[in-house]
Amino acid sequence: MPRLLAEAHPGAAFEGAAWQARGMQRPQSGGTDEIWLHLQAQIALNLSCQRCLEAVLTPLTVAQDYRFVADEATAEREDDASEEDVLALTTDFDLLALLEDELLMALPISPRHATCPRMLPGLQTATKDATPHPFAALQVLKDKL
Repeated sequence: MPRLLAEAHPGAAFEGAAWQARGMQRPQSGGTDEIWLHLQAQIALNLSCQRCLEAVLTPLTVAQDYRFVADEATAEREDDASEEDVLALTTDFDLLALLEDELLMALPISPRHATCPRMLPGLQTATKDATPHPFAALQVLKDKL
């Protein structure tokens, strides 16, 4: 999963991953059976903490159901009106790419430790203030020049 690994902390690897995909047919009254896919994944990935820039082990969890339809046009038309995700059933369907897409969407916007093991200079005081100045760390760097 190269796109997911590109989001990881430099030099980090997957700490643990487990995933499962299960396909099924659901009978429909008066019509053909619907084809469904249930995808589950749990993975632990080291991301860069947005406060201290160190690696923070971040668990990601995915549980998603997909309903398959005959073609892209039908999928596009039905996806907006459906609660479930609708995909086109094609011969070149890539399950691992779908799994990677779901894990990428599960990434936190701003990963961080609950308590950072090491803070950047100037941020220790900034995070303790009730209203920290957004450029306090830059002021510290400027003062050193």
